[in-house]
Amino acid sequence: MGWSAQDLADECERLGHPIPRNVIANMESGRRASLPLVDVMVLAAALETYPVCLIFPVGYVEETQELPFQGLVPTWEALRRFTGEEDVPGYDAGLVPDFELHASLVRTALAALEEEERARFAAKTATSRAQQEEAERKRAEYADQAVSAKYNLRYLRRELRDEGATPPDLPPALGDVDPPESEPDTTLEERL
Repeated sequence: MGWSAQDLADECERLGHPIPRNVIANMESGRRASLPLVDVMVLAAALETYPVCLIFPVGYVEETQELPFQGLVPTWEALRRFTGEEDVPGYDAGLVPDFELHASLVRTALAALEEEERARFAAKTATSRAQQEEAERKRAEYADQAVSAKYNLRYLRRELRDEGATPPDLPPALGDVDPPESEPDTTLEERL
């Protein structure tokens, strides 16, 4: 970015977490080997990059030390293990795969809903019976894809809750995925 150590220190201070210029200079020169995670996060924000790019500078350093007192490994492989993209036998990925699946299902459902709406518009504005039927066929196909993604999303969100986790928020367009909560402390007869 062409910044001096002072420029970077000023930007860190503007973000609310001052990192003195001399600390930054010592990091650059290698005289400071360790850094608190909060500093890495603030430096990344100041430099408008992701924290992982500062930890594993892919493309700038061919090999890196993944763990203290161990040999060098390819930087790309270290980054993939750090982010959980590369499975490590015996490691627990926690709920990361479930949250990745959740994000994928949300994208699929939203895309299907958008395409369904386009096909609906195409059916309304069709100039021939054949165009209208084709648009209607596509609309039905996208509607099925949206329903399927929503069903899978509902099931996954229920599983996450059963594990004691809180699923990510849903966009408004998918507000019908979660079933409505029943009224607390009421019996079926009271609700009727």
